[in-house]
Amino acid sequence: MATERLTSPETQPADAEYAGNVLRPTRLEEYVGQRELIERLSIAIEAGRRRGEPMEHVLLHGPPGLGKTTLAHVISNEMGSKVHTTSGPALARGTDLVATLTRLETNDVLFIDEIHRLPIAVEEFVYPAMEDFRIDVTIDSGLHAQTVQIRCKPFTLIGATTRAGLLSSPLRSRFGLVHHLQYYDSSDLLTILIRSGELLEMADPPTDALGLIAERSRGTPRIANRLLRRVRDYADVKADGRVTKDVVELALSLEGIDELGMDELDRAYLGTIAKVYGGGPVGLEAVAATMNQDPGTLEDVVEPFLLQTGFLARTRRGRMLTQAAADHLGVRAPQPITDELFER
Repeated sequence: MATERLTSPETQPADAEYAGNVLRPTRLEEYVGQRELIERLSIAIEAGRRRGEPMEHVLLHGPPGLGKTTLAHVISNEMGSKVHTTSGPALARGTDLVATLTRLETNDVLFIDEIHRLPIAVEEFVYPAMEDFRIDVTIDSGLHAQTVQIRCKPFTLIGATTRAGLLSSPLRSRFGLVHHLQYYDSSDLLTILIRSGELLEMADPPTDALGLIAERSRGTPRIANRLLRRVRDYADVKADGRVTKDVVELALSLEGIDELGMDELDRAYLGTIAKVYGGGPVGLEAVAATMNQDPGTLEDVVEPFLLQTGFLARTRRGRMLTQAAADHLGVRAPQPITDELFER
């Protein structure tokens, strides 16, 4: 399963324990990275405070593991309110949303993860709640149908999604702040790791050792913290708790993670295209069948990182390795990628 991979950006049980209780920032000044978004949020929060109103509704979209859930908790703390967490699939019926909204206190935050998976019927309840803080409930049907309005207290809706393109236009237009979260650079990840090391009471790991972890974290704080915990475990057992560059190299090598942050599944994917299909182009379904993997898993979990690193190209004829990927794998370069291969 993809969620069992050490380099998976998806939440795993241990992540929830550490992120929620130990490592998660609680204030805006503790949040590292996403500087443009943090500035926009700080202005919106301060404006809401001065007016005594909830801040604008916020839509956060981007790859998993970049801090969307953390930001919901940070915003609620800054507003001095509570965060109520749910997800699109959990709100199967309009009555589910009604029950959630009526529990909110003034200025509370309602965080809906995977908001793109909200059923259309539930969206109909969301619109008036976001605009006028009311819920329109239809009683009975046909000629006897009546609409009853239930007031809910002013709140802030924060929606999170990895698939912004699947959001309906009416829902998207009701968010005041819309922001795409970017992958982190190594310097920001290093700052996060230094803070996490202190919170985990590690024995002052050197910056160059933490820098190796940052470089292999695929631009994702969740993966960085997960690798840090594995390195800590290895150091405690094999190196008397001392974290050095050599210890990091050995710990991550044991986990099959190379200097670029690729794991065995990444290398198997690239190797299949290189050795079986001559570097491509090849269809995703063919690669998945050869690897005995689910195509959706490869597309959603493996390919984003390979596209980000410039090792993979998606063309209208299929997937292709780039020259950089061929060099990394030590295989013959595929045919040059030309404009004619891309969809117009």
